[in-house]
Order: sequence, then structure tokens, then C-alpha cells
Amino acid sequence: MLSVRCASPGRSSRIPPEGVPSLAETFKEISPADFFYRNRDVAGFSNPTRAVYSTVRELVENSLDACETRGILPDIFIRITSLQGASDVSQVLKILVSDNGSGIPPQYVPQAFGQVLFGSKYVLKQMRGTFGLGGKMAYLYGQITTNAPLRIVTSTGSKVHEFSLMIDIQRNRPKVVQQKELKKIKKWRGTMVEFSIEGDYYRASPKIVEYLRQTAMVAPYANISFIDVEGRLIRFMRATNLMPKSPKETLPHPHGIDVENLQRIIEFSKDRNMQQFLTKNFHRVGKATAKLFLNEFKIDPRKDPKKLSHDEIVELARALRSFEGFLPPDASCLSPLGENLLEAGIRKELQPEFVAVESRKPSAYSGHPFIVEVGVAYGGKVQQGGSLYRFANRIPLLYDESSDVSWKVVNQLMNWKRYNVDLATAPLAVVVHVCSTKIPYKTVGKEYVADRPEIEREIMNAMRDVARRLSLFLSKRLSYEREKRRFDVFERYLPKMAKYAASTVGLKSVPSVKPLLVKASKLSSEVVEGGKEKEDLEGSVAS
Repeated sequence: MLSVRCASPGRSSRIPPEGVPSLAETFKEISPADFFYRNRDVAGFSNPTRAVYSTVRELVENSLDACETRGILPDIFIRITSLQGASDVSQVLKILVSDNGSGIPPQYVPQAFGQVLFGSKYVLKQMRGTFGLGGKMAYLYGQITTNAPLRIVTSTGSKVHEFSLMIDIQRNRPKVVQQKELKKIKKWRGTMVEFSIEGDYYRASPKIVEYLRQTAMVAPYANISFIDVEGRLIRFMRATNLMPKSPKETLPHPHGIDVENLQRIIEFSKDRNMQQFLTKNFHRVGKATAKLFLNEFKIDPRKDPKKLSHDEIVELARALRSFEGFLPPDASCLSPLGENLLEAGIRKELQPEFVAVESRKPSAYSGHPFIVEVGVAYGGKVQQGGSLYRFANRIPLLYDESSDVSWKVVNQLMNWKRYNVDLATAPLAVVVHVCSTKIPYKTVGKEYVADRPEIEREIMNAMRDVARRLSLFLSKRLSYEREKRRFDVFERYLPKMAKYAASTVGLKSVPSVKPLLVKASKLSSEVVEGGKEKEDLEGSVAS
């Protein structure tokens, strides 16, 4: 529960409505659901337009996670229909999202959908969701704007269950309106969610379509179908059957530990000496490393961790964070796209002339592992003016671009003139993907990444690498264009000169000028003779 509990003795603990004066009680307690009901702006539900976009985004991310955790190629279906209008600026919308993921066991459905801060995402591994909050915030917003129940249909592969429920906001508990078992749908497994919200779809629609397009870019193995309020079908088809490896749950790294977390680990640990405690409860701490740590900080290896005093726990936490002998965290808990999938997604959605991608080696900040992946797309159907596509754990970030660390690197730190690129006019798109067990978002709305020095450095190094490859491509293309213009002059006038010279000396046949063309040009004989290489290069130049 949130806030401070301190009610006057003998007084009722019932919470008065927000805004109603309470003279008898100075302090009161509110539930997490009530807190986010009163402060829904912090989760991205600040206005009718943003609410529709955030709802679609949170539901699609939950569906993708449900598929990817089991290695299932995602098939996501979204439908938005308009009901009776609510006001001049917003309308009542019914939103349906279904997937072919793992499904939810029926005993967990009420809490999973109707209890804020309850879920399966409070583990140390890469996941789209961070707080287990976004989906439930969407249901909560729908309930407080339309007072309509949430409908869930789910199956784990055996039986199909349907639930209709609402959220008891003051108690943060689900209220099951109806529950029944449906006739088994042949070979169906997954989850379908349907509920109503009040929102402004027409203003939100460009962001929704762009979000789905960028999701298709960073998840090229997914089929995404969307039917809007006008009945129009928009489909993003999968381009590959390959999927990134699933992340594994990991232990906390010593460099990211704090006193509270250390106390919890000690409380649940069954180890009776410090050496076993370190090796079994922390990431990449072996017996030799644990022994070095204990010797350096003069801690008895045989000491029972449960007998540590509060001051000793505080000192132990500081020592764990400061010891330089721990190995950096590995990437087993991460699931980067990889260069092949990232390039496939960029080519599918942007259709550029040139693509360069770079996937950096794992790094860490504050004990949290992360991997940076960067791509540049140039020419083709890429728009002029330099576009930045930002992703965090495969989530497209569409708002607050100028606050993001990627924007800072691309627009302030990178010297694009060194790479022969004018960012203001070039047909250039930059893609930055950061994946981590703990993305350093600046807000609960998950729209921009903080400029941590370690993350900034990795993005900068990756950007320099792909920019060098882009510069090399542009230099080769410029050289080819210059050489082609030179060759065209010889190709145009040498036959005429040969014909005139032959007629002057009385030759009956005009000698071939191809040997001269080969010598006059730096291009290969295959290009001169009109081979495939020339066609490819000419097509590249023409585009």
C-alpha cells in the first residue's frame, strides 16, 4: 500500500472522495489503484488522445511478450470501433486486442488484469514491461471514463475461459462480474482483451499507425493486423521466421545492490556462511572471487549472514558496490535483436538503398547489463531531413524525442560533416535500440531514456562505426558517378574518332574501340561490356 497510515483513534477509515474536505482525519491511506487513479498522467494517460495511443501500445506490448517468452511467432490483431460519442473532443471507443501467445491460467486472470502492481514482470530479465502497470492502467482508465467491465478470453491450450471483471479502486482488488468456460475453439491458444474507453481516436490515429509500423520494424517476425474505426485494414506482414533468443532470469549483480535489497536477500537466503551466500545469491560471483572480496574487506567467510547487524549490512552493501574484482554482468538475461533481424526490419519498413547495423558487446551501468544496437538507412524511400527511430527493449518511443539520450548523441555529439552527411537534408534514418534488465526511463510513461554516461558512450561508439561505413558507401558511390561520367565521354566520342580515322587512312572496317575504353576507364571490363555489375551500379546511382 502507498502513503502513510495514521488515522485518528476511533474514527472511520473510509476514504472520502478526492477533493472533499476531511476535517476529522489528517492522514489517510490509499491503495496503489487509487494512487494511479488520481495520478494517471504519470503513466501516459494525460488526455483523450494520449490515452488511446497508450492503451493500444500497452496491450500490444503485453501480447508480444506473451508470444516471445514461449518462442511463438506473434500474430497480433487490433480492432477499434466507435460507440456513442461522449463529447465534442472525445468519443467512446471499444478496443479489442488478441494474440496467439501462451495464455493465462484462469486462477491468475482476476489479479493479472484487476490488481495494480500484480504481475509476472518483477524479475531480473529483459522484458518490454517494467512495472506490470501499463495494461492495468488502460483498464483502469477505461473503467473510470465509461464504467464498463473488462472482458477477457484466454486459453493455455486446453480449456477456454471467459471473464468479465472490474477493479475495486479503493481496495485494489478485482471484482469478477462473470466467469464461464467456453466451448473449446479448435487449436486456439492465447488471450483476447476487450473493453471501452473514452478517447480521441482521430487525433491519436497517426501515432497509433506509426507505433505499429515501428513495432513491425523492430519485430520483423510478427504479423500485426489493425482495423480502425473506419473499417480500414492495415497489415504489417512478417518478413522472417527467425526470432531473437529468449532472455533468462538472472541474479542481482553486486554493483547494483542496495541496503534494502541486500536485507531481503539475507532474509530469504538459507546459506549459513558468507562465502556460500555470495556465490549463490549474486550474479557471476564464484568461490575465488568471493574469497578475494571477503579477504579484502576482512569479513569472516564462516560468518552467518543472518547474524549481521544493521550497520554491518550497510557496510556490506557499500563494499559490494565498490569492489572492482567482480566480473561484469553477462548478456544471458538480455535478448537483443541481432544485426540480421535489425537489418531485416529496417529494409522491410524503410526500403532504403543502403543499410549498416552494429550490435555492441554487452556493457553495464550500476550493475545492470545492457546492449546497444544501432542502424543507419540511407536513400531509397527514406525521407529527407534525418529521422530518428528510438527503441528500448523493442518498444518504440514516439514522444519526448529531444529528452532522449539517443537524440543528444545524434543531433549534438555526432559531427556528421566528418562523414560527408548533411543531417538537415540527407535521406537518412537512424535507428537506436537499447535493451537492458533495467532501462533508465525518466518517467513511468516510458518515453525517453536518461543520458547515463555508459549508455551514451556505447551509442556514440556504435554511431561512429555505422557512420564510417555510410561514409565509405557515399565515397564509393561518388567515385563511381565521377568515373561513369568520364567513361560516358569516351564511350560517346571514341567510336566517332575511330570511324573518322579509319576513313582518313582508307580502312574498309572500323577497328574496335573496346580495348581503348577498358584502358580509359577504371571500371572493369565486365562493366564496360554491360555486365550485371554495371546494371547494379547504374541502378544504385539512378535511385
